[in-house]
Amino acid sequence: MIGGGLAGPEAALQAARRGCEVELWEMRPVRSTEAHQTADFAELVCSNSLKSESEDTAPWLLKQEMRRAGSALLECADASAVPAGHALAVDRVEFSHRVEAAIAAEPNIRVVREEVTRLDEGDVDTVTIVATGPLTSAGLSVEIARLAGREHLSFYDSISPIVDASTIDQDKIYMAARYGKGSADYINCPMNREEYDAFLDALLAAESVEEKEWEKLNYFEGCLPIEELARRGRETLRFGPMKPVGLDDPRTGRWPYAVVQLRQENLRADSYNLVGFQNHLKFGEQARVLRMIPGLEKATFLRYGQIHRNTYIQAPELLRETLQMRAHPQIMFAGQISGVEGYTESIAMGLLAGVYAAEISAGREPEHVPRGTALGSLVNYITHAETKHFQPANITFDLLERLDEAMRKRIRNKRDRHKLQCERALAEFDGWWARQVAKTQLVETA
Repeated sequence: MIGGGLAGPEAALQAARRGCEVELWEMRPVRSTEAHQTADFAELVCSNSLKSESEDTAPWLLKQEMRRAGSALLECADASAVPAGHALAVDRVEFSHRVEAAIAAEPNIRVVREEVTRLDEGDVDTVTIVATGPLTSAGLSVEIARLAGREHLSFYDSISPIVDASTIDQDKIYMAARYGKGSADYINCPMNREEYDAFLDALLAAESVEEKEWEKLNYFEGCLPIEELARRGRETLRFGPMKPVGLDDPRTGRWPYAVVQLRQENLRADSYNLVGFQNHLKFGEQARVLRMIPGLEKATFLRYGQIHRNTYIQAPELLRETLQMRAHPQIMFAGQISGVEGYTESIAMGLLAGVYAAEISAGREPEHVPRGTALGSLVNYITHAETKHFQPANITFDLLERLDEAMRKRIRNKRDRHKLQCERALAEFDGWWARQVAKTQLVETA
């Protein structure tokens, strides 16, 4: 197992709990990355959110399947959750510590702190799972390119700024969750039209980090820097990260013209991140522009926004539905490098990789998760997507199997259709998972 981010520890724990002897290789702290700050397992580099917990949403469905399958990292996330309205957000440090403890407590896992730069595709006695994530080292990237027979793709992802909670002006903000979902867990910094226009002008004029000659900024559409969004039109931010819809200001009884939301970072509630405010601006420019936000005029920034290179393989050409390489079945890929996007999705691929690796190690052909499930829909996308413009994907209802036309005509309400899709997916997942459990019990009995 190569990689100590999210997919790697999940896969390692799943395989180890099925009786496999696992070596978990992580290059930090021997060699760090441009985004990580620690050598901890499961360090969350960008946001601290694992997305919606609202029933019958696509992220909820994915997490429901993972919980039913006994996801080790999702258990750690649930145990380190912080208030975040209808989302599952975690205390980053507590989450990492819990993952660290789970790995340390597993006797079948041996941790190796070294960089891997060679993959042995001829070793038929070992299953190798590559879960090095979006920040794969240059040496291993070259090796993956050798095995893949072509250069793999890359895009750029960003990190949101974090502020010291004690430096936020409480007189200018209010607490609320959108449409009152969950408790009022988000700090909301409201703007009137004049404030929004001034902020937008300053943002558009701000100086970005200088690009290297070799860089080509191929941003992931689901995580665009705020300055890039602003260049697409003066109203774009108001329909994106600064959307005021559903956020009644108790002082006016109305929605503000625009709003910046801050989400709690840890259990102590002493730091908050600016939701959706990832950017590629120089640190001095960030301080100047972001302090124009009402309530943040004297904010102390614990971390500024950053941008980093994300690496992923051309999975539709390279992977089977069991996450094995088509040309080299003993080598598997999981997590963001396999072509999914997001924390939960990365953990999900690690879960599947661990389950499949245990089956392969036992000499059995893995039964891949059904297409009709959320897990199966993610795998179906990364292994069957159109390859010319392939980009990593989050879990959405667009990836799930569509209801037939007759059913769609009969059920007009989108929420009702989503509810039915979720019910069908969970029923299909439960059948598949029961078969996996039966095989494991059969092995234990034997």
